[in-house]
Amino acid sequence: MWEKQRVSKICLIVTRSDDNPCVEVVSRLLRAQGMVPVRLDTDRYPMDIQVSTRFVDDDSRRVWVTPAGRFDGADVVSVWYRRFHAGGSLPVELGDLRVPAVDESRRTLYGMIAALDVPQMDRLEDVRRTDHKELQLQRARALGLSIPRTLFSNDEDEVRAFFDVCGGRVVTKMQSSFAVMRDGLEHVVFTSVVDVAALGDLGGLRWCPMQFQALVDKRLELRATVVGDEVFCAAIDSQGHSEETLIDWRKDGVGLLQKWTPYTLPSSTSRALVQLVKSFGLSYAAADFIVTPDGRLVFLEINAGGEWFWLDEAFSSARLPIAAAIAAWLQR
Repeated sequence: MWEKQRVSKICLIVTRSDDNPCVEVVSRLLRAQGMVPVRLDTDRYPMDIQVSTRFVDDDSRRVWVTPAGRFDGADVVSVWYRRFHAGGSLPVELGDLRVPAVDESRRTLYGMIAALDVPQMDRLEDVRRTDHKELQLQRARALGLSIPRTLFSNDEDEVRAFFDVCGGRVVTKMQSSFAVMRDGLEHVVFTSVVDVAALGDLGGLRWCPMQFQALVDKRLELRATVVGDEVFCAAIDSQGHSEETLIDWRKDGVGLLQKWTPYTLPSSTSRALVQLVKSFGLSYAAADFIVTPDGRLVFLEINAGGEWFWLDEAFSSARLPIAAAIAAWLQR
């Protein structure tokens, strides 16, 4: 039952079935380097994918079966973590058993991936720890990066005091990325300006804390992608595009896709950014910066597993070799 034909040099790609084409771009590069990319669409587990780990005496073995075949954990030499949605396809008909089934599916698959003793870009526990935005800003400032005035709070009085400290120029955003479905439409929470009228309606903080930052004037916005010790950076003129992208360029991200251009970060900023990423145990992260009208760089955040496909040479006017750098890291 456990016997199989051995495959050498597998790169396990942890993702989900609706991921974007960057997975196939990196997979092609891995194949060209003699590796075998194996895609693990976590949303199809446990219904369409079987995972088994066996410990018997001094022996252990991990085997998983996907629509592409049966694979042995002993053949895995690297892991590329992209997305995770174990149990996502479990039917609502499970009723009150669905939540524990999803939890057990997540825990089991997390456990198998964590136990793989190979280089991983990146380990799940490191990715999760990087979600702490407050810790990010604290470390970034200690490394010499400029950060905006920031408040994390659910206290109305603290928000009003912060508004005054910032001279009435404040934006708010969520730390987590999510969408709300209403009447079949997807609603995303973008970065938004806090005006005087909003200060009179802060009751929602009782139910949900928010992040507030001083509104920083922009000349450009940057996306800096770190792969190992390399930094690939691109810029977008969000201020000269349209009214709706002045505060958050993502409001018309599609319209800006082919307007990104390469940008060279100062070497001191690149070094500090790489140090910041490594401080979280990561080999990959995508960072956001603002370039102010007087040329100052302001760090906003890093995103473990953040998107990069629209900047890669296979898709974008920025033509950054990010996929090639990721494939080279996974092959090494």
